[in-house]
Amino acid sequence: MGALTGHWIGDGLVLMFSIAAVFYLYMTRKFNYWKKRGVLEFKPVPFLGNFGECLFFRKSALDFIKDYYNNSKGLKYMGFYILDQPFLMLRDPELIKHILVKDFNYFHDRYTSTGKKDILGNANLFTIKNPAWRFLRGKLTPFFTSGKMKKMFELMLAVNKDLDTYLESLDIDSKGREMEMKELCAMYTTDLIGVTAYGLRVNSLNNPDAEFRACGRQIFNFNWRRGMELACTFFAPKIVDLFGFKFFSKESTEFLRRAFWDTIDERVKSGVKRNDLIDLLIDLREQTKNGENKEFRFDGDNLVAQAAIFFTGGFETSSSAMSFSLYELALQPEIQRKLRVEILEALEDKNGELTYDMVANLPYLNMVVSETLRKYPPLPFLDRETNMDYKLPGTDLIVEKGTPVYIPLQGLHYDPQYFPDPEKFDPERFSEENKKNIPPCVYMPFGEGPHICIGLRFGLLQTKLGLIKILSKYEISACDKTNVPIVFNKKALVIAAEGGITLKIKKLMKVPG
Repeated sequence: MGALTGHWIGDGLVLMFSIAAVFYLYMTRKFNYWKKRGVLEFKPVPFLGNFGECLFFRKSALDFIKDYYNNSKGLKYMGFYILDQPFLMLRDPELIKHILVKDFNYFHDRYTSTGKKDILGNANLFTIKNPAWRFLRGKLTPFFTSGKMKKMFELMLAVNKDLDTYLESLDIDSKGREMEMKELCAMYTTDLIGVTAYGLRVNSLNNPDAEFRACGRQIFNFNWRRGMELACTFFAPKIVDLFGFKFFSKESTEFLRRAFWDTIDERVKSGVKRNDLIDLLIDLREQTKNGENKEFRFDGDNLVAQAAIFFTGGFETSSSAMSFSLYELALQPEIQRKLRVEILEALEDKNGELTYDMVANLPYLNMVVSETLRKYPPLPFLDRETNMDYKLPGTDLIVEKGTPVYIPLQGLHYDPQYFPDPEKFDPERFSEENKKNIPPCVYMPFGEGPHICIGLRFGLLQTKLGLIKILSKYEISACDKTNVPIVFNKKALVIAAEGGITLKIKKLMKVPG
């Protein structure tokens, strides 16, 4: 007989409902956290917080961030919940400057975490925590100076020639053909990362099933499980290990590890220097083999992780910037023509030769890419975690240790207060005269402060190189398969177009005047 109800079924139901009630109370115990502190919050849903629509992919992270930003107009900050965790979202540029720059010592870690089971995911520069982050950042920074970029430029030109050869092989004439641009750009940037990070001619332009391209495709394959893995990595890292989620899958880890060590072994045996990331990592392994820093050692998978994140971050962000630039230029033929004239005049001045300084300093190209990154930043947010209690300047709010703080790039970049008519693609916002009117800490596609993207120069360089190669010989336009307006993938944490970006590409028959 049952001890409580006189029947075992009744006892079982009582126990089940008791456990559910305890779990409910536990998961909702913090749901008045922001209200108690006088901070605007929106009513959370038990167990899910405010993130339910994103977890079930009814809304993208991009729209989630943008909607909460727009629904808190006139405020400096607001609060929301993911599962049972209170998050703070900052809207005020001056407060954002404090968190990212002035008071960085309170916010030196990203909230993002890939969990302990992801060997490559938790040891790379993007996710690693302080003090290891500071040591690692200092050691890797020399690879991304303008001097190093100039040395790598010759390696990149070889891949640029491959892109030219590939497009010529398609026999594109003046009538043109439809092409999915995101995949074209991803193959191109994969080959660029392959040669500059791993010292390998990956050749995915001629072999779309090449292992590096297949690996990159798997990492950013936004199916249901992958979408959930990335959502938890960026917004709910405390449960990543519980579900066995990883940024780098077992297959990706094994491939990237094998590719890395094969290259290292070959490089050490040959003694060849290529001025790439492999050279730097070999040097760092030798320089630090006596263990000068106990927080981080340049050996084993710690080395593999740096090349792995350079590969994944480098090819995806730049291919997105390239393909979204082409999309906007296809819809704005006058802007495209103006940019092409600048490119062709610069090439004529150099007798058709591409140089580092020329690519880096084309003013209108800079403006076009900057505007693309405003509308389509690689990530729609920046994240930090408070490592000690912090009083927000000019307020009475104490941000407690361990609180995630998010900065809504997608909201800031589309705020008409800073960017009038924000849906319009207008490169003139970034002219020398106009960009002075953009306040600090509202345009941050690569982040800001000590955590600013270390590969900023490299990413811009490969994006511009690809655009120059395509636009100097081809005209891009919209076609029947082009989504206008663009539709974003709701399973993606990065900004990605649903179904890719299909455009019409046709050969230029004469140089435009």
